[in-house]
Amino acid sequence: MSDPALRDQIQKATNKAESYNGFTKWLHFGNAGWLASRDPELQDRAVKFLNLLAASVVFSTTIDMTTVLSQMAREGWTLQAADLAVLSPYRRENVLRFGDYTTDQLHIPPPAYNPALS
Repeated sequence: MSDPALRDQIQKATNKAESYNGFTKWLHFGNAGWLASRDPELQDRAVKFLNLLAASVVFSTTIDMTTVLSQMAREGWTLQAADLAVLSPYRRENVLRFGDYTTDQLHIPPPAYNPALS
């Protein structure tokens, strides 16, 4: 623990884990985040659903961020790796937990996802 590089690595990993935990806690707002059942199978299902929900929101946010960054690159912005390193997919401003969601466009398949950032 006296090695500063090791401490820094541990701190970064801990911060990432805590960010994810805080994000999932924020997503799991019903019943104040408490599991309603003592049945281990139902608890396991609830945790898996929460992780699936979090992964879906993170993926959607990442796509949105990549789209904006690609547009900025096309407009001539210089994107530095140090600037991109501080971005987080655990944003909350774009998630409408209690918002108005429509299902009338669910039958339309989304366009293919291109992860390349040119």
